[in-house]
Amino acid sequence: QVHLAESGGGSVQAGGSLRLSCSASGPTSKRTCMAWFRQAPGKEREGVASIYVGTSSPYYYHSVKGRATISLDRDKSTLFLQMNDLQPEDSAMYFCAANRQPIWSCQSENFYAGEAEWGQGTQVTVST
Repeated sequence: QVHLAESGGGSVQAGGSLRLSCSASGPTSKRTCMAWFRQAPGKEREGVASIYVGTSSPYYYHSVKGRATISLDRDKSTLFLQMNDLQPEDSAMYFCAANRQPIWSCQSENFYAGEAEWGQGTQVTVST
C-alpha cells in the first residue's frame, strides 16, 4: 500500500505559478497511474492531470490543458504538478492519487478513483 503526502500549496496572485509535490512511500508498480485532482468548496472533484509510472506518459484534463505540467521523479518517488498562469477558479484543495491500472485508462479521463490511494491534499488559493 502506497502512502501519499502532498506539499507546495499556498496563496498566489492571479497569473502566478506554483509547483505542487506528492511524495510516495511504499511500493509503486510500473503499472501504476498517478494523478492530480482538485476540489473546490461546493464543487465536484475534477481531474487535473495523470501520468503512467512505467512510461512517464502524461495526460491533461480539459480544465488545465496548456497551463500545467505533470512529471514524475521515479528515483525520489515524487510526483510534481507545475501550474502556471493561475486564476481564481484554480483555487481548490489539490490531491494526488495512485492506482494500479492499465495505461489506456491513465491516458484518458478514466482514472479509477474509487480504488485509488489518496493523499490528504494541499490548498491552493489564487487571488485577483
